[in-house]
Amino acid sequence: MTNLEVSNLFSVKGKTVLITGGSRGIGLMMASTFIKNGAKVYISSRNAEACKIVEAELSKLGDCIAIPADLSTAEGQEKLVSEIKAREESLDVLINNAGANWSAPFKEYPEHGYDKVMNINVKPIFFLTQALLPLLENAASHETPARVINVGSIDGIRVATIDNSAYGMSKAAVHHLTKILSAKFAGKSITVNAIAPGPFPSKMTKSMLDQVQPMVEKANPMRRIGRTGDMGGIAVFLASDAGSFVNGAVIPVDGGMHLLAAM
Repeated sequence: MTNLEVSNLFSVKGKTVLITGGSRGIGLMMASTFIKNGAKVYISSRNAEACKIVEAELSKLGDCIAIPADLSTAEGQEKLVSEIKAREESLDVLINNAGANWSAPFKEYPEHGYDKVMNINVKPIFFLTQALLPLLENAASHETPARVINVGSIDGIRVATIDNSAYGMSKAAVHHLTKILSAKFAGKSITVNAIAPGPFPSKMTKSMLDQVQPMVEKANPMRRIGRTGDMGGIAVFLASDAGSFVNGAVIPVDGGMHLLAAM
């Protein structure tokens, strides 16, 4: 029976976690939160130098291992999977967070931009989860399921007015893939959920926030953008005993922005 004391109910101590896109932005927010709460965290991103720097910094807080890999390619995915399998026999939590954006008017949207967005935002989630399924199964039990957490976006729930149509499409695909996998994996004691963030500080949003952050904050029902605790908190909840019966959910973490007209 689950220990209902809060310190145990929300504990991720001793869990092994892989976070793609973990060297910056939302991925870094989640990684630092897990590490501070006793999890062993693998981070991955395309930028080997960024991985090295973040690994050194987060290792001051706990157990962090960086594995640089370009997940937009089959070779990069295979490298990440092979290194994880060489190090671990089981994986408690897989967080598919790596992502990219491309903004352009619809009638001028380039095919290479479309392909970049889809090849990073959708394809690796499908094939990384497929390849790492044996490790997730090894970690899973009826009492304590393994977890897959996919990072979508409120742009996959509502229609944004900015010119990033492929991005919104990709995140809607992430949300639906989450539901498909949650139905397929429930019998394996693996839950699959998605987080749909609103505006958070990151490299992807920096240009936009540098120009219009006060306007974005004013438009938000909570009158602010996201913080590290907002993203780390929802990820820890989904990975802990507290979230063990949540499955197939797409959870907006945006202060209520998805309920408003697109902006």
